[in-house]
Amino acid sequence: MELALTEARRAREQGEVPVGAVVVGPDGTVWGRGFNRPIGASDPTAHAEIVALRQAAQGAGNYRLPGCTVYVTIEPCLMCVGALLQARVGRLVYGAADPKAGAVESLYDIPGDQRLNHRMEVTGGIQAEACRALMQEFFRARRGEGGSAAPAP
Repeated sequence: MELALTEARRAREQGEVPVGAVVVGPDGTVWGRGFNRPIGASDPTAHAEIVALRQAAQGAGNYRLPGCTVYVTIEPCLMCVGALLQARVGRLVYGAADPKAGAVESLYDIPGDQRLNHRMEVTGGIQAEACRALMQEFFRARRGEGGSAAPAP
């Protein structure tokens, strides 16, 4: 999760919502890293999880990533959970819940939907306070309430 937090800080430095993700292969090595980039990339799909999955899949030479674990600082949204399932990721580990967009526990339980053809293990709440604090600091700064987040471009 520390690596994912480092990625989230990179997003913050670029004025993006500070979410970071890391894909770890079955061998325990990092296969992909990503941070939110939808503003800078002019790409609504450039969420941290998608960026990290793309990098991992390119490196693996396969769009499927069985046995991989994805660490992400914030509970993934619908799009990102869908991508994790399509990639056949084995495990998801996330930091803080996202009550406004989370599709793992907050608004939906997509990984637990028995109608879907893939299951992944899910662990939430890992370093939740640090992950939540990074988001809160960012949005306080954007609202002009202090903090150190860079303004949006």
